[in-house]
Amino acid sequence: MSRLILLAAGGTGGHLFPAEALAAALNRRGFIIDLATDSRAARYAGHFPARQLHVLSADTVRGRSPIALAKTALALGGGFLSALLLLRRVKPAVVVGFGGYPTVPPVFAATVLGVPSLVHEANGVMGRANRLLAGRVKAIATGFPGILDQDPRLAPKAVWTGNPLRPAVLEVAHLPYVPPVAGGPLNLLVFGGSQGARVMSDVVPDGLAALDSDLRARLRVVQQARAEDLDRVQGTYAKAGISAEVAPFFQDLPARMAAAQLVVSRSGASTVAELAALGRPSLLVPLPGAIDQDQAANARALAATGGALPIPQAEFTPERVAREITRLAATPETLTQMADAAKSAGVLDAAERLADLVARLAGGA
Repeated sequence: MSRLILLAAGGTGGHLFPAEALAAALNRRGFIIDLATDSRAARYAGHFPARQLHVLSADTVRGRSPIALAKTALALGGGFLSALLLLRRVKPAVVVGFGGYPTVPPVFAATVLGVPSLVHEANGVMGRANRLLAGRVKAIATGFPGILDQDPRLAPKAVWTGNPLRPAVLEVAHLPYVPPVAGGPLNLLVFGGSQGARVMSDVVPDGLAALDSDLRARLRVVQQARAEDLDRVQGTYAKAGISAEVAPFFQDLPARMAAAQLVVSRSGASTVAELAALGRPSLLVPLPGAIDQDQAANARALAATGGALPIPQAEFTPERVAREITRLAATPETLTQMADAAKSAGVLDAAERLADLVARLAGGA
C-alpha cells in the first residue's frame, strides 16, 4: 500500500493551516506527505511538513466576462493536465483537497484516475470549488456539523471532523479564560486576517477613543494593522491615552488570542475554530460581499452557541464598538459566559479525526 498522501491547498492561510495540521498528524502515523499548491501559496509554504512541494497552475473565477472565464478555464485546464502527470508519477494513496480553486486540478485528476479522494470544507457553507468536486470524491469532511444534512446527494458522504488546528493553538488551548475584574486591565485583541483588515483600523481606534476616560485607562490593546495604517492607528490611540501595541503581523497570534479577554476579528473558518478551541469571547465582523457568505455562516455558527456576537460590517461603526465594549466591560460575567460557550464548540482533536478518515481511505475502507 502506498504511504504517500497528496494534500492540495492553496490561496490563503485559511486553507494552508488545516492542511499543515493534517500533515503533522499523518506524519506521526508514518505517512509521507506531498503538497500540491499554486504559486501564490507556495511563497508561504516554506515550513510545511511535506516531502515535496508541487506548484500547479490554477486561478479563481474573478468575473463573468468571457475573457475572465476563459483565463480561469485555461489556468485550471493546464493545472489539470499537470496534475494527471503528477499523480501518475508519485502514485498517492489518497488525495485530500482543502477548498479553493487551486485544489480543483489535483482532486479532479484523482477522481479521473480512480485515486481515493476527499475534500475538507472548513466553512459553515460549502464553497464553490468544493461544490464542484463534492459529487466526485469519496468523502467530505466538514469543519461545522450538519452543513450538508439537507442535501440527500452529499449527506451520506459527509463526516464532521472539525477544523484541524495549528500546533501553536493546541499549545495554549489549555489556558483558562481569566475575565477582567472591576477597575483592572481589559485585554483586547483586534485583527482581520493574515494581512490585517482596513475596516478594523478605520473603526476600532475611533470607537475605543470615544469611551469614557476610566475605561480607556483600563484598555490594553493589541491590534494588527496594515503597514500604511500604522501611524494613523497608533496616533489615535496615543491621543486617547490608550495603551496599544500595533503591528502588521504577529508571529505569536495564538498566544495573544489566549491572553485576550475579548477578541474583535473577521470570521474566517480558522479564526472561528481557534476562538472555539481557546474559549475566547469575540465580536465578529464577517467579510461582506463574498458570493458564498462563508464568513457570515461561520459567525452564525459560533454565535448560536453564545460564544460570539456577529456584527455586519454595515453596522460596524465606532459608536457600535464603543457601546459593545462599554456593555461587556461592565458585565464581566457575560464575557465569562461567552468564553464558556465558545469553548463548548471547540474540537481539539480535529486533525486526528481527519487523519482517521484519510487512513481509512488509504486502507481501502
